[in-house]
Amino acid sequence: MEHLTHKRKITIMIAIIAAMFFAAINQTIVSTAMPRIIAILGGMDYYTWVITIYMLTSTIATVLVGKLSDIYGRKPFILSGIVFFMIGAFLTGTSTDIFQMITYRGIQGIGAGIIMASAFTAVGDLFAPRERGKWTGIMMAVFGFSSILGPTLGGFIVDHMNWKWVFWIFLPLGVLAFVLILLLFPKAEKKQSESIDYFGSLFLTLAIVPLLLGFSWAGTKYDWGSSQIISLFAAAFVALVIFAIVETKVKSPVLPLSLFRNSIVTISNLSGFLMNAGMMGALIYLPFFVQGVEGISPTYSGYVTMPMSISMVVISAFTGKWITKTGKYKRFALFGILIMVAGMIMMAYMNSIWFAVLSMIVFGFGLGLGMPVFSLTVQNAVSPNMLGVATASSQLFRNMGGTIGIAVMGTIMSSSLASNLKADIADGKGVDMSKLDPKTAEQMSALQNPQLLLDHAKLDQIKADLPDQIQPMFVKMIDMLKDALSHSLTTVFLSGGALLVVALLLVFFLREIPLRTSNRMPEAAGNAAKPAAEA
Repeated sequence: MEHLTHKRKITIMIAIIAAMFFAAINQTIVSTAMPRIIAILGGMDYYTWVITIYMLTSTIATVLVGKLSDIYGRKPFILSGIVFFMIGAFLTGTSTDIFQMITYRGIQGIGAGIIMASAFTAVGDLFAPRERGKWTGIMMAVFGFSSILGPTLGGFIVDHMNWKWVFWIFLPLGVLAFVLILLLFPKAEKKQSESIDYFGSLFLTLAIVPLLLGFSWAGTKYDWGSSQIISLFAAAFVALVIFAIVETKVKSPVLPLSLFRNSIVTISNLSGFLMNAGMMGALIYLPFFVQGVEGISPTYSGYVTMPMSISMVVISAFTGKWITKTGKYKRFALFGILIMVAGMIMMAYMNSIWFAVLSMIVFGFGLGLGMPVFSLTVQNAVSPNMLGVATASSQLFRNMGGTIGIAVMGTIMSSSLASNLKADIADGKGVDMSKLDPKTAEQMSALQNPQLLLDHAKLDQIKADLPDQIQPMFVKMIDMLKDALSHSLTTVFLSGGALLVVALLLVFFLREIPLRTSNRMPEAAGNAAKPAAEA
């Protein structure tokens, strides 16, 4: 599609960005609204499924659509993605119970996965690799902007409007994006020689689902060594082995294993995996410090993470322009990850809200430099007929990194917290229960749960119900919990920093080949991508 006029390309990109923003804002807007919605619908025990089902369906849709869009073109898929997402969003707003919401969020996830896979690949169709840099940066900035606007808007809607508008308010934007893409996006012809890899798709799905469920539930719903988690991982392994066998036999594999013989693709995907895994430490556990250790309310804690999104938005846009101007990308990945490591170390030793804000700004700066690079490197290293599947592989590794990172960080957090509490009690920082009467000892024992630090209303109620003579013990116990939580978060952030250091080391081995000024593969670049193009 390089033959299109610049004006038409820009118009198509506006439509693509509108579709991406529609998907991204609908994901971030629910973060602050969901607790209130679940309180209205009921079914708190199934709350995690609202998040898990979206993650599962979007990840599967992303990787399956990659190959299909290489065969049939991007247009039918990005249109179908918008339709799926709009239907899912509308139906979610009509939910009358938690089970309906889970089902409809699954439909939304399918749409989101299709939109994301098709949108990033469409950039590769429209622009040569040298030009993609600025557009990749802009698209990353869209995610950052949605993470700034979404939570604030979601909180406002559930406070002042019917919660259904959380899912309905951006439906007109989806309609606009659909119409623009329908009218302007060129139709690609099906490659008649290509066939659909049904068995590969099936076993890839059967590998992804239990793997993600295993990591989502391990350490929370079930123990890591439980029969449920072991069975899920075993099922994923068996399906993965069968998938690998199938991919070596079929004519047109859904995810060609030969793609990973290309060192640029492999290193880029592994780096993206580790970056997302480490990044989740900042996004998921910083509120534990802000709300638990510093005692800031949930409403205001969002303002602490907002600077990260703002700095990422600004730097992502500039990074894309710099890559397009210089044709170089490795330096941005190196500096970006290095700055992210510095931000993570700052989080490990933060001791105030202002220090937390500063660490978020630094981390967002590094994220804006490094994150746009790896989709670009993957697309630049493969032939145009592999663009969809290569882009899908990049997003698959990022999604997996985020999911696995949350699980691993959660386990580190739990084990570290238990160890720190035990050490603090042994050092006399807690309350000696043996010297208390049974009723008071029972009240003090209930305070040993660090989760109380995140529920300020309940904590205030417990304090108000205690006799005056017990108040000093209450303060001592809460101080011990905050100390244990603070030290545990230090361990979590340092662990996230360690993952980013591994990603940094990998990037040193990333082979930098010139960004092409055309979608046609020159001989040198073609040789670099040859292993990936051979099925």
